[in-house]
Amino acid sequence: MVGSREGAKSRSRKILIVAPAWVGDMVMAHCLIQLLGKGDARLQIDMLSPPATEPLARRMPGVTRSWLLEVAHGELGLRKRLAQGRRLVDEGYDQAIVLPNSFKSALVPFWARIPVRIGWLGEFRVGLLNQWRRLDPERYPLMIERFMALALSESEVLPKPYPAPRLLVDIANRERLIRAHQLVTTGGVVGLCPGAEFGPAKRWPPEHYATVARHAVDQGRQVWLFGSTGDRAICAEIESLAPAGVVNLAGQTGLLDAVDLLSCVERVVCNDSGLMHVAGALDLPLTALFGSTSPDFTPPLGPGARVLRLALPCSPCFKRECPLGHLRCLTELRPERVIEAL
Repeated sequence: MVGSREGAKSRSRKILIVAPAWVGDMVMAHCLIQLLGKGDARLQIDMLSPPATEPLARRMPGVTRSWLLEVAHGELGLRKRLAQGRRLVDEGYDQAIVLPNSFKSALVPFWARIPVRIGWLGEFRVGLLNQWRRLDPERYPLMIERFMALALSESEVLPKPYPAPRLLVDIANRERLIRAHQLVTTGGVVGLCPGAEFGPAKRWPPEHYATVARHAVDQGRQVWLFGSTGDRAICAEIESLAPAGVVNLAGQTGLLDAVDLLSCVERVVCNDSGLMHVAGALDLPLTALFGSTSPDFTPPLGPGARVLRLALPCSPCFKRECPLGHLRCLTELRPERVIEAL
C-alpha cells in the first residue's frame, strides 16, 4: 500500500500528508488516514497543514504529528516552503501524499527529499511528483474517493464500506467554553451554521434560518449560531429576527472551540460548508442544505446526516454567486421542510 526506504524494517514507516486548505476538505482527509492506518499498525502518519486547517489535524485519530505550514491561503510563499522542506529533510519520511492539486503544494515534499511523492496530476507538477496519477472522475466521483485512492496502487479497488471522518472532543475545553459564554444546555440545543466561505450561492437565506430558530425556541430549545468572523453579519441578522433564546457565537470561537461546542448540541442545520463536515465527523444528526453545489461530490458523511436540496435544472452550477441572479435553489427551499426534517 505504501512505499518505504531500504533499511526501514527496524523502524516504523513514515508518511507525510500535505493537507488541504479548506476545512471541509481537511475533515474528509481523515478517510485517507483511516485507510492508511488499517494496513500497518507501525505506520506513522503526519500532516503538513496551513493555519486554516492545521488545528483539525490535532483532533484526528491516527495522526502522530502535525506540522504547521505558515503560508496564507493563496500565498505562494516560496521561501517559507523551502525553509519548511529543509526542516523536514532529517525526519526521514518514506512517502508523501499531496492532497491539493496545486503546484505549490508539492514543493515542500520535493525540497524535503521525500523519495516517494504521490498526488493527482495538476498544475505542471510532474517533476515535483514522481508517482503522479491521472484522475478518472467517473471512477472516483467523491472527493473522499480521490483522497483514499492515493493510498493504493492504480490497479487496487477502494475497500467498502468507506470510513467516516472522526474528530476528537476536548471535554475540559468544552466545559470551559460553556462557562465563559454562559451557555445553557438544559432543554436541548440546536446548532445553526449559516455561513459558507465559498460564497453566497451556498448560503440559505438568514430569514429562513430565523424561522427555524424561532421554532426551536418555541419547542423549549436553545439555539447557538456558529461561524467565523466573516459570518458575523449573517448571524447578527438571524439573531435580530429571532432574538429570544438565540446565542450568537460567530467570530467568538476558534475552530477547535467550535468543534467542542458543536459536540454538545442535539442537532445541526448547516449549509454545504466546513462546519457541515465537522458536524458529520462528530456523529451529530444534521440537516445539510445544498444549492449551487452537489452532495454527489462532497456529501456530509456522518450516519445522522440528511441532505435537502431542490435539484432545479440550473443547479448545481458550482458558482460563488447565482449566475441568474435569483438563487431559487435556496430561497425556494422552505424552512418548513427543514423543520420537518428536524
